[in-house]
Amino acid sequence: MGRTSREQRRVKPARRWSWVMAVAIAISAGLAWAGNWKPLAQDGLHDPSNTALNQLQNPAEALSKLPPDTAGNQVNWVKALEQGKINPRTNIYAGTKVKVLDKKEPPDVLMKNTAELSMVRFPHKQHSEFLDCSNCHEGLFKSKAGTTPGFNMFNILQGEFCGRCHGAVAFPLTECKRCHNEPRPVPGGAAKAR
Repeated sequence: MGRTSREQRRVKPARRWSWVMAVAIAISAGLAWAGNWKPLAQDGLHDPSNTALNQLQNPAEALSKLPPDTAGNQVNWVKALEQGKINPRTNIYAGTKVKVLDKKEPPDVLMKNTAELSMVRFPHKQHSEFLDCSNCHEGLFKSKAGTTPGFNMFNILQGEFCGRCHGAVAFPLTECKRCHNEPRPVPGGAAKAR
């Protein structure tokens, strides 16, 4: 059964509204990506009277060419690495050995002790492409799962464990679903995400 002209008139404004909202979101996301970086002389961290400041590259010049993200410094660093846009140094000293892990060695760590939230799947490979294993093991984290004392969200939010990088040089801790990304199984075989 077809729609009457009255029903059609009701649908058109709703479609128009969704289109307008989609465009507004896309524009505001693009503006956030393109214009959120202050020049170094205005960022409150660098001394604007320092004559050497002009030797440094402003963030907008450097970061705008990298894959955008919606949080933190607005750069998706993993995607930038995968696309070959960046090539981080693996070491400072020529003799330092750095191991980049493949996806199965060691396997991703599934953290189930997350209360009601989705579980956390920790991707070793992506982290080892930026950091050598010794940056985290055996200091911040013990290699054996479940043996790191004090590993909890309170301490992470205080800048310990994951909080050493996330919020400083990696995406911020306010992006919960980036880590809490593994649906929790529920009885009956279905998965439940929060």
